[in-house]
Amino acid sequence: MEKFICPVCKGNLKLQNNTLVCGNNHCYDLSKYGYVNLMRSQKSSKKRHGDDKTMLAARHDFLEKGYYKPLLDSICDIVKNAAAGYPITVLDVGCGEGYYTANIHGNVENSEFYGIDISKDALIYASKRDKGLSLAVASCSEIPVQDKSCDIVLNIFSPTNTDEYSRVLKPNGILIKAVPLENHLFGLKSAVYDKPYKNKTESTELDKFNTDDFIKIKYSLSFDNSDDILSLFKMTPYYYKTSRTDQSKLENLKSLETEIEFGVLVCKKV
Repeated sequence: MEKFICPVCKGNLKLQNNTLVCGNNHCYDLSKYGYVNLMRSQKSSKKRHGDDKTMLAARHDFLEKGYYKPLLDSICDIVKNAAAGYPITVLDVGCGEGYYTANIHGNVENSEFYGIDISKDALIYASKRDKGLSLAVASCSEIPVQDKSCDIVLNIFSPTNTDEYSRVLKPNGILIKAVPLENHLFGLKSAVYDKPYKNKTESTELDKFNTDDFIKIKYSLSFDNSDDILSLFKMTPYYYKTSRTDQSKLENLKSLETEIEFGVLVCKKV
C-alpha cells in the first residue's frame, strides 16, 4: 500500500502494524478485510448507489458466470501488452467488487494492483477475491495515490476524472476506459420499458489524453432462467430508476436475448 497518500495532508503513508500513518501522524486503520478507508468523513455520508448490497450481490453473481468475459479478456490483453513483461503499477478507479481487477492481476506477473471505490461493501467482495490487491475507500474526485506513481489507470463503467488520472499516471501512462455502446442491453430494456431508449454515445476525446485505440466488443447473450435475467437488471442503474410495475415484468420472464456492446478506449497521457 506504499503508493497511497493521506487524504488530509497528502503526505506519504507507511504501514505500521495494521495502520497506515503519515508524517503528520494522521492514522488510518486497515479493516479486518484488508482495505483502508481514505475517504474524508464529510464526503462519505452521502448515500450512493455504489453502497447498495443488492446491486453488488447481483453483479458478483452475474460476472462469476463469465457473461462479460470477452470484455475482461480484451482489457487483460491490453494491460499485458503494455506491461511487456516488466513490473507495473495498475490503479482501478471504481473497482467495485473486484472482478476485473483481480482477474487481470492474476494474469500480470510481478506487478502492483491498487483499487479504490466509494463502497465499503464492494471492497469486501474485492478483498475476498484477491488478498494481493491494495484497496481503499475513496472517490475518483480525490484519489489518495501519489503523483506520477501508476503505469495504468483502469476506468470500467465508472465516473471519469481526467485531471486526477493524469496526476497519478507516470509520463506516457495509459488510461483504459470501458463504456457501454449505443445498443448495449437494448434487449433487456425492451423487455422492461414500453419505449426503450438507446445509450448515448460517449466521446472518445478526453482532456489531457490522446486516444491511441478504440476497441468495439459486440455479441449477444441468451438467458434461459429468471435468476440471471434479474441479476443483470439489478446490477445496472436501470433497476433504481424503474417503477415497481416495470420491474415486475422481469420476475417471471424465463428467457431473454439481449445485445452486449462495449467500447474500450486506450488513451495515453499527454
